[in-house]
Amino acid sequence: MAAARTSAQPPAAARPDAAARPVGPARSGAARPADRVVLRDPRAIKALAHPARLAVIDELFAGRKLTATECGEIAGLSASAMSYHLRALEKWGIVRRSESSTDGRERPWEAAGQGLTVESAEPRASAAGEAILVARQLDRQRADILGWISNQDETSASWYDSTVIASTVLWLDPDEAKRLSEGIAAAVEAVPRRTAADAPPGAQRVRVSFSVVPVPADGERPEPG
Repeated sequence: MAAARTSAQPPAAARPDAAARPVGPARSGAARPADRVVLRDPRAIKALAHPARLAVIDELFAGRKLTATECGEIAGLSASAMSYHLRALEKWGIVRRSESSTDGRERPWEAAGQGLTVESAEPRASAAGEAILVARQLDRQRADILGWISNQDETSASWYDSTVIASTVLWLDPDEAKRLSEGIAAAVEAVPRRTAADAPPGAQRVRVSFSVVPVPADGERPEPG
């Protein structure tokens, strides 16, 4: 069985799991909920661009509340090392301490909002940090997609018609690109946010990602190196 349907056209709106929150440069001007965390400081963007931090960001912005120990297990770090990373994220308002534990256990961490967007106020100053952030996001997406392809079994059959890996190139002006970005973002925002605890039977975590970026025309690509 093929790993996924592929298409030369943009995919139809998918139904993502809560973990698939947009994290990365986004300057489309699309309306955002008031409780979305927006990073504009180049230093905050640089602070986010770390593999261990991105690993737990997915979980926390999916609605989970996790201790430093639990975050460390996700990122493959000790609790003390993970605490350092969580405090760095807290400094920039990305995560925060949750309510105190009633049973005396370690106080958990949670996302500081319902979503996270990078919208740099100083594009030139933050370009290097954004490039690192995007590269690491793409690495995670690549690992998820290849993991799905290589680990299919009989239980994957029910997901075949729901899985799309698609890419296309369109000629758009800035307003058309903006409307396209806003339309996709609105479709994702309309999906109820769930955690594993309240997901319906048969639900799985689903990564949803998209990009709308200008690319060189044929014959205009720079020589590698």
